[in-house]
Amino acid sequence: MMSNRVAFAVAVWAATSLAAPGMAQEGVIFSPAATETCMQDFDHLNDLSFCAGEAANACMEATPGGYSTVGMVGCYDAELQYWDARLNGAYKRVRAEAKAMDAEMKEIGSSAPSQADALRDMQRAWITYRDATCGYERALWGGGTGAGPAGVACLMGLTAKQALYLESLNGLN
Repeated sequence: MMSNRVAFAVAVWAATSLAAPGMAQEGVIFSPAATETCMQDFDHLNDLSFCAGEAANACMEATPGGYSTVGMVGCYDAELQYWDARLNGAYKRVRAEAKAMDAEMKEIGSSAPSQADALRDMQRAWITYRDATCGYERALWGGGTGAGPAGVACLMGLTAKQALYLESLNGLN
């Protein structure tokens, strides 16, 4: 039988270790509808990243125990996966356009820098920035139970911003 201290430590570890992307929780009731509605309602604005988290908040309301540490992590992670899929789709489209532009430039003998290489380098640097920023966000919680939700919320928010940025580039190359 575990002591109360050990049981508490195990519970904290379990809740905060769930902050890794792709760790959506069983029983989470998630739909991207609230985020998508927010973006539709404010589509006249240049930056819609403030809509990130709307679906996670609705998920927390709908999911039993949604405002527990584990529930928050599950809901934030579910929305993170939504934004990550959008980011990957936008990156593939922008990369294809960049490669096509590079081929055109090469064909006419241009010595312009490669857009595809610059895009790849930018995305790699962004991943490093995102991970370091969200690592710091987790550290601000000093190992407390809020670290898990804060870390995943950070990943979700920064991934949303990058997805929207890449989506805005389609057709600009």
